[in-house]
Amino acid sequence: MTQDDLKKLKKDKKLVKKLANSYSAFLASSTLIRLIPRLLGPGLNKAGKFPAVLGSNDDIPEKVEAQKASIKFQLKSKKAMCMGVPVANVQMTPADIQANITLAVNFMVSLLSKNWQQVKRLYIKSTMGPSHRIYGF
Repeated sequence: MTQDDLKKLKKDKKLVKKLANSYSAFLASSTLIRLIPRLLGPGLNKAGKFPAVLGSNDDIPEKVEAQKASIKFQLKSKKAMCMGVPVANVQMTPADIQANITLAVNFMVSLLSKNWQQVKRLYIKSTMGPSHRIYGF
């Protein structure tokens, strides 16, 4: 979308929400990304889909693949928390799955204020399978 297309939305909450729901991620040039909060308001940010920066010499298909492969951790409640995060798929090798789990757990723990002191238990679970405790009592 061009800057003129974004101006047509005029911070209309329903249109911005419809735009956010129609795509899973957004990319924007560095010049346009500065204007998005003024043109669209907080709608994309509230939906957790604020655009990633696309540099002038970035490879677009490579950037799209990186967006598809990434996940976002959002800690809404700092007190009682339970979250599910996808870390692998069936085509991955056990070594890749282990590396992804380690990376995801370490990143999630780094977001907490007291790091590992706030983690009671960690479980790993397939979509339809039983859960297995990997950390905690």
